[in-house]
Amino acid sequence: MKEKLYEATPLTQGDFTPGIEGPACDREGNIYCVSFRDKRGIARVTPDGKAELFLTLPEKSAGNGIRFNKVGEMFIADYTDHNILRVDMATRSITVFAHNDTMNQPNDIAITASGILYASDPHWGNSTGQLWRITKEGKTILEASAMGTTNGIEVSPDGKTLYVNESVQRTIWAFEIAADGALKNKRLFKKFDDYGFDGMRCDIDGNLYATRHGKGTVVKLSPRAEVLQEINVLGEHPTNICFGGKDGRTAYVTEAKAMRLVQFRIDRPGLEWQRWRR
Repeated sequence: MKEKLYEATPLTQGDFTPGIEGPACDREGNIYCVSFRDKRGIARVTPDGKAELFLTLPEKSAGNGIRFNKVGEMFIADYTDHNILRVDMATRSITVFAHNDTMNQPNDIAITASGILYASDPHWGNSTGQLWRITKEGKTILEASAMGTTNGIEVSPDGKTLYVNESVQRTIWAFEIAADGALKNKRLFKKFDDYGFDGMRCDIDGNLYATRHGKGTVVKLSPRAEVLQEINVLGEHPTNICFGGKDGRTAYVTEAKAMRLVQFRIDRPGLEWQRWRR
């Protein structure tokens, strides 16, 4: 029987709050999400949908985007305490990897193959935002200011392009990534006339999957910004997406209206799933 692609089914139910975000997969195929039971709880979800509390963030912290690096460390955007947190997965110890008081509220993070991080930093009240580069040593560098409401963020498979969207402005921008990780030559990648954006991820071919907050879909865009698919995710408020499963071809989407993870199969593996298996 031919496999059904781009058809969402529920994975979890209960225990999450409307702040459910993240998500990110480890090498064993577990999915990690924020806002498990409360804004400080980080969940570990097995591929069959069983969720448990993995760790609790410090009292002043609240998680948003999650990423892993090539050695398996977890990074969490801590939007209330202006941090990027690092988690040792073996001991579950949490340290502040990067901090800057001039951040608004770090929202989502992207990572290059070499370990450079980028963080979107929206100011929701003003519909503005910033974009940060965070070196492998944890130094924060402001790469772009006076942007719209920066949110979803991702690096292309060749490491040459950083995508960042603006939720309120319904726009996706592309930056060229220089050899040292600095950003230049900002250009318009895609603009929509309706509904906002949230998290984004690439597959190994450079197709960009972007969550459409308010529309209840994930749109698949080619590297030339062509709409290839639009997938219904069974809820109006998808917040982010990652790829995993045994072959990297399962998409996991956090959806805030029903406060759950949904999943659907795709045709090609996700970028980070392939990258971190090497």
